[in-house]
Amino acid sequence: MSLKISRRHSVALAALVCASVMAPGLALAQAKIKVAGIYTVPFEQQWAGRLHTALKAAEARGEIEYKASENVSNADYERVMREYATAGNTLIVGEAFAVEAAARKVAKDFPKVSFLMGSSGKPAAPNFSVFDNYIQEPAYLSGMVAGGMTKSNKIGMVGGFPIPEVNRLMNAFMAGAKETNPKVEFSVSFINSWFDPPKAKEAAFAMIDKGADVLYAERFGVSDAAKEKGKLAIGNVINTQAQYPDTVVASAMWHFEPSADRAIKMVKEGKFTAEDYGQYSMMKHKGSSLAPLGTFEKKVPADIVTKMKAKEKAILDGKFTVAVDDNQPKSSAK
Repeated sequence: MSLKISRRHSVALAALVCASVMAPGLALAQAKIKVAGIYTVPFEQQWAGRLHTALKAAEARGEIEYKASENVSNADYERVMREYATAGNTLIVGEAFAVEAAARKVAKDFPKVSFLMGSSGKPAAPNFSVFDNYIQEPAYLSGMVAGGMTKSNKIGMVGGFPIPEVNRLMNAFMAGAKETNPKVEFSVSFINSWFDPPKAKEAAFAMIDKGADVLYAERFGVSDAAKEKGKLAIGNVINTQAQYPDTVVASAMWHFEPSADRAIKMVKEGKFTAEDYGQYSMMKHKGSSLAPLGTFEKKVPADIVTKMKAKEKAILDGKFTVAVDDNQPKSSAK
């Protein structure tokens, strides 16, 4: 009897070994993978917040084990990356914009760890994939709404840094506003910080003093200024209308879930390679969208809504392409 059991176990064991050899990704797919997030700003900051939210959702579904560090200085970034890489994390997500050389060096030193990093550069084989928030499509749509809402024909725009990732959203917004209102003029300012709400607020106040009645809030703090002065704001990356129901008209939303979910799937299947994930931030992949008008649904002129909806459909149908213009936008207001 014991011999039969032994043989049965032997056959089962042999089948299991065979299966794992034939499909090494299968065992990985069943197990949770360890994922680390590294952010130079607080979790509450818009851009990093979208990454953190997507990965927390994967954790809640039971797909990953997730740990993250916020407010990591550029000088400390490489050390934190190495710590996570040596701690058994198989996927590391973060931003390499100000630490490109260091981040790529770490990835090279840990070829078996997968890296998905926000970057202006190209992917690097075998394990360094890049992404960016290519949300110029909903930014264009939000610009169309803004052009229809301004009464002074003056729009103020406050950004973090004049880098391609910010410039392309501002330029798309401006193009959208021009489509619905050719008379509109823009004041453009950069605060040279990713998270300094007081500084962004002061920049917005200065624009309001010059006549701007709609403000493009690329950074936190701008909507506060608009609220205090009774002006309107257009949101970026996240929807803050719930916090500013009488101020934030529309928001160009970024959804990192398609990028995060794809990376997790690739790692689990043992198929992660160096790719540019930028396309997964576009509307056709549900990586971005224009937030519902909500409290402003009846306040935005009907003809503007009709034009915006038609443009949204044209984008999704592939009949209209929003230009990617990475040049620094300039003020046109007198």
